[in-house]
Amino acid sequence: MANKTPKESAAPFATRIDPAKEGLSQEQMHFIRQTELEQWKKKTQKLRSRNIVTGLAIGAVVLGIYGYTFFSVSQERIMDELDEEAKRVRMQGPKTGAN
Repeated sequence: MANKTPKESAAPFATRIDPAKEGLSQEQMHFIRQTELEQWKKKTQKLRSRNIVTGLAIGAVVLGIYGYTFFSVSQERIMDELDEEAKRVRMQGPKTGAN
């Protein structure tokens, strides 16, 4: 089986550091905070655009269901009117043994 632990990198720029444990200067800490803030801004822009697209898609589905519901209810009303009209015609027609 393959070894699942990552290999140690010899490159100093690829190693992760813990700012709390390392003895970093104020300038280095400020640079780290600035970099993290820039990365956070980039991520939030991507998330915001994804959230907008998702919200619009969900809104379109909701409006579609809402519109379809109104359309189907209006169709039921027409069918009710036709049923009432047919009932009136039956009542006004001649009475036979089959009625």
